Amino acid sequence: MEQVRVHPPVRSNWVKEDGARYLVALDIDGTLVYHDGTMTDAVKLAVQDVVSAGHAVVIATGRSRQAALPIAEMLGIEHGYMVTSNGAVTLELSPKFDNGYRVLDTVKFNPTRAIALLQEKVPYAQMALESPSGEIFATDDFEDGSFGAKTTPVTKEEMLQHESATRVVVFADDVDPETFKKSIYEAGLHGVNYAVGWTAWLDLAAHGVSKASALEQIRRNLHIDPAHTVAMGDGHNDKEMIHWAARGVAMGEAPDEIIEAANDVTLSVYKDGVVPILQELL
Repeated sequence: MEQVRVHPPVRSNWVKEDGARYLVALDIDGTLVYHDGTMTDAVKLAVQDVVSAGHAVVIATGRSRQAALPIAEMLGIEHGYMVTSNGAVTLELSPKFDNGYRVLDTVKFNPTRAIALLQEKVPYAQMALESPSGEIFATDDFEDGSFGAKTTPVTKEEMLQHESATRVVVFADDVDPETFKKSIYEAGLHGVNYAVGWTAWLDLAAHGVSKASALEQIRRNLHIDPAHTVAMGDGHNDKEMIHWAARGVAMGEAPDEIIEAANDVTLSVYKDGVVPILQELL
């Protein structure tokens, strides 16, 4: 297994403004939870303390709504907003809604051209597509916890018939990540937003859509000053929101590209890196 570099903590001169309400955006995997889905009691308590202090905690994740909602429940967050599918789907949380939430915004795109190009450049890859309704269509035996829902199996030809999506994922088992990345870049994707992950994994969304674009709409809805925004994450799909926030914090295991975009670096997820940052808001 490839060894992940852990960066030492680095702190800027950031100081909390007394009496200000902050919007705090938190990634899930590699930030709030270990990569096996474990969340520590220390992280739960720190998030709950920030919520109790009156700040707006917003989970911002690449996961689908079905996989993200259990995390909000685990944290005891019943009110507020959640950004899912890398910014394509925004939820409003409240016990007054059926199942505790409603879909506030959905940004969809036509993925057919991108899918056709990718099928040509990475024919060995599996694909999954999240529809605007939240249904997941996938090729072969594609199963991933970030969707949190049973997939409907389709062939690659049938995948091309879907003209509307909120998210498309391309994944390849046992393929060198660098080889995969080179093939993706050679595909010449245009008109979509995409991020290549740690492994042979690609996320596609509508052009201009990211966690940051959804968070900015939430910030405006809440009338929170741009200076009072904090975001924490560890992956390539967190880069935009870390850059967007007045205080962008990278987890200790984040890749160099994300570290460079951040104001601060905290401890690894395995050392509860979100906790000291959240405690500074109290």
